[in-house]
Amino acid sequence: MAFATADDGVNLYYEESGSGVPILLIHEFADDIRGWEPQIAHFGRWYRCIAYNARGFPPSDVPGAVSDYSQMRAVSDAITVLDHLGIEKAHIVGLSMGGFCALHFGLNHPDRALSLVVGGCGYGAEPGKKDQFRAEALTTAKSFAELGMDETSKRYSVGPTRVQFQNKDPRGWEAFAARLASHDATGCELTMRGVQAERPSLYDLVDDMTKLTVPTLIVSGDEDEPCLDPGLLMKRTIASSALVLYPRTGHACNLEEPELFNKSLHDFFTGVDQGRWGMRDPRSTISGITGMK
Repeated sequence: MAFATADDGVNLYYEESGSGVPILLIHEFADDIRGWEPQIAHFGRWYRCIAYNARGFPPSDVPGAVSDYSQMRAVSDAITVLDHLGIEKAHIVGLSMGGFCALHFGLNHPDRALSLVVGGCGYGAEPGKKDQFRAEALTTAKSFAELGMDETSKRYSVGPTRVQFQNKDPRGWEAFAARLASHDATGCELTMRGVQAERPSLYDLVDDMTKLTVPTLIVSGDEDEPCLDPGLLMKRTIASSALVLYPRTGHACNLEEPELFNKSLHDFFTGVDQGRWGMRDPRSTISGITGMK
């Protein structure tokens, strides 16, 4: 097993496949490195594809204090993996919790990102939803602590943005649910408390996002309701961004629609690597239908 060690001594498990321009994959809360298998298999043919388990997700270490977990610590851990491998810049790809990490990576370390893929990002970000999301996150954390992984994962895996996967691909969903059930309850509880419940709203980051020039691809399923308006916010705010929606798709878009997801990212990376991904033409932001007055 291969590990990179963070500055606080936490060991982060990682895997890599292929060679060439590096891609760093950052997983969602309900999954781990195994959830990126369709992407590792695809992109490992053309890129140096790297995925790692966040702290709290074995075989990465599970530190025992909530203070060991935060949004910025998650960004720092991504930097740790790149530094350990001697990588100066990479395409940064994240889903959900990992999508927030990818966005914050770009906002705080734009010089280390060739591009950003921000997938399934926005839960609890809408105005008026932050307190509700935080309360739900803390309730879920309490469930991990008191009921354990088996019981809590059964509920979590059939949430309103997970049933699309279950209906579309029962076998794939069963594998996902089994991975979730295999996670460490303490790691899930503390990640939910320290990272999920305390992360800033996207709507508080608008000023920072207007300054972001790193090529950015925003990806979401069209039935991932909590991410739709935040996705539009990011598209309208980040001038270097594009927005992709997959039809009849929920939260785990990389698993529900792996071919569409891989093609979207592959086309995006190709444009970036060839220097053909520019900023949005300011003429396209003029209000009105024709632009004539």
